[in-house]
Amino acid sequence: MTKILVVDDEADLEILVKQKFRKKIRENIYEFVFAQNGVEALDKISEHPDLDVVLSDINMPVMDGLTLLTRLAEVNPVLKAVVVSAYGDMQNIRTAMNRGAFDFVVKPVDFEDLELTIEKTAVHVKQLQETIKAIKENNILKMYVDENVLNFMAHKEFENSLLKNELLDATVLFIDVCGFTSITEKAPANEVVNLLNSIFDKIVAEVIGQNGHVDKFMGDAVMAVFRGNYHLDRAIDAALAVRAHIEKAEEVKLGNILYRPQVSIGINSGEMVSGNIGSASLKRLDYTVIGDVVNLAQRLQSAAKPGQILITEAVYHKAKESFKCGPVGEFVLKNKANPVNAYEVIE
Repeated sequence: MTKILVVDDEADLEILVKQKFRKKIRENIYEFVFAQNGVEALDKISEHPDLDVVLSDINMPVMDGLTLLTRLAEVNPVLKAVVVSAYGDMQNIRTAMNRGAFDFVVKPVDFEDLELTIEKTAVHVKQLQETIKAIKENNILKMYVDENVLNFMAHKEFENSLLKNELLDATVLFIDVCGFTSITEKAPANEVVNLLNSIFDKIVAEVIGQNGHVDKFMGDAVMAVFRGNYHLDRAIDAALAVRAHIEKAEEVKLGNILYRPQVSIGINSGEMVSGNIGSASLKRLDYTVIGDVVNLAQRLQSAAKPGQILITEAVYHKAKESFKCGPVGEFVLKNKANPVNAYEVIE
């Protein structure tokens, strides 16, 4: 369903809209909310946070449509406005578009054209909403979303605590691109970044292919988390696929340096804390996982050689029936009182 706010001081417009769109209203395709000026519209937006589209006149008492446009980004940047006005001169159109209008329809209204405009605007809004959903799941797409949307989402996250802190059983995977730090000082910056991003693309594809999600990028390393059924098996499958993919990569020339990509990987599985970690005062939080299981996975990755996938002994006993593994001995790892007995996943 598309929920639409109509803002116009013409008394008979509400009746006209309900008549023209009665079929879609009856079929629950459209739902309309009405306001007579910009101030009333802002109140309606607060009452109906699930609104998708605003249809607004320009010339209204109390608060006109152009002023309303400047306020929409503050209250809900995802909500998109279509100006519906008899003032269809280029100056008004340009002013409306510069203040954030998604489209402009001139009165007297051609309702077929208006319906197409509503549908086009609603599709755009739904895409934004899907993008926000992906951001909440720490999808990589968060890098490409409009800053206003991110700020709005962060504000609502802090106000409503939409993401709960919880204990969960999961598998965490750390993948480091080996030797990359050493070439950053010896090769052109653009070439270094482009190569690293291309490697990350391959890693991300394998993680997503096993229904994992990328938690964060940490310099030249990737942290991924796998939840749900068979999360350990899926994480190991992803690690093996990443290693195989990177091993097939050809040697790359960066400036005067030849570089062949390799990865070192650490995996651990068990109970961890999932929640919003960061600074509330800065309104900067990461929805991530923390705990000893996570820390140990990162330590294993640091201890792994290029091309090696390291797991703990406890993980080995869970995985040995499905994967070929071999012992690699004990490692003295940071913040661990006793050496850790590790295994490597072979195939």
